[in-house]
Order: sequence, then C-alpha cells, then structure tokens
Amino acid sequence: QVQLVESGGGSVQPGGSLRLSCAASGIRISIYDMGWYRQAPGKQRELVARINSGEITTYADSVKGRFTISRDNAKNTVYLQMNSLKPGDTAVYYCNALRSTWNYWGQGTQVTVSS
Repeated sequence: QVQLVESGGGSVQPGGSLRLSCAASGIRISIYDMGWYRQAPGKQRELVARINSGEITTYADSVKGRFTISRDNAKNTVYLQMNSLKPGDTAVYYCNALRSTWNYWGQGTQVTVSS
C-alpha cells in the first residue's frame, strides 16, 4: 500500500519560513517524479515545485527564488523549503508521486500565512 504523508504545515507571519516534508512508503521515490502542489479555497490545484528522478527541478513562477524542493532518497522523503512566505501562499499543500501511469497523492497539509 502506497502512502505519502505530509507534515510541517502551520501558521506563519508574512516573511516567515516553513519546511514541508513528505514521507513515502510502499514506493521508492528515487524512481518517481516527486512534486508539491497546492490548492487555495475556491481555486484549482496548482503545481508548486517538482523534482524528477534525474534531480531536475521545476518551479511555479510565483515561488521561484523563495521555495526549494529537494529529496532524500535514503530517507524516502521529499522536502519543500518555503522562505519569504506571503499571504498568497496560503493553501493546502499536497505531495505527489508520478511514474508512468502510477500517480499517488498525500492527504495534504495546511499552510496559513497571515499577520
């Protein structure tokens, strides 16, 4: 059974930082493209950052220079370091694992940026 478990969300003031983690079980993330998505109330889910099996990273324009995605294959965990957070970053953040027709999602973790 595949599980992606996100953690590290919470409430932070504008300008603050959070580090999200996604611990995977049932798959080896080293052979998957791993991503972080987010969904704000009333909006569609959108890609935030992705790291493929070759360590190539992709970021949404809105987070470039502020967020960093990384993976630790030995720990089977993916991270999203979020700096200089803005109120517009408020959303539920989801971890995703993709390989061919295999597509898995975590349950999400809430990030709230507010003063």
